[in-house]
Amino acid sequence: MKIVTLYTDGACSGNPGPGGWGAILAYKGHELELSGGEADTTNNRMELTAVIRGLQRLKEPCIVELYSDSKYVIDGLQKGWAEGWRKRGWVKSDKKPALNPDLWGELLDLTARHQMRYHWIKGHAENEKNERCDQMAVEQWKRIKNG
Repeated sequence: MKIVTLYTDGACSGNPGPGGWGAILAYKGHELELSGGEADTTNNRMELTAVIRGLQRLKEPCIVELYSDSKYVIDGLQKGWAEGWRKRGWVKSDKKPALNPDLWGELLDLTARHQMRYHWIKGHAENEKNERCDQMAVEQWKRIKNG
């Protein structure tokens, strides 16, 4: 099984506001940079979208080393929170509705295809790949904001 590394980040100008996401897929010394954005979104939606877009590019099941500075994403997946929300009809344990069920559902379906390994990294802490993902995400929201 191929071992692929996926770095992701999301950014938003205002929350909600214009947002962007960036992802880097790395395999055997080759890298693919992906990015995009939306006019009216939230930071958490962009964090989720970055992971989704990266995983969508994989053509076969892989071992995926996911690196993200989003506790929302890493904890939601690694601690099984999102799976629990889905089982309860997108209701959290505190009986409040889970946010972003559309993206969480898509992400859970994608992660089920792969052997996932989750790594939380501190944002803006000189991790070269995380910094590049942040740069791409910011470029995207600026592009949208400036028309």
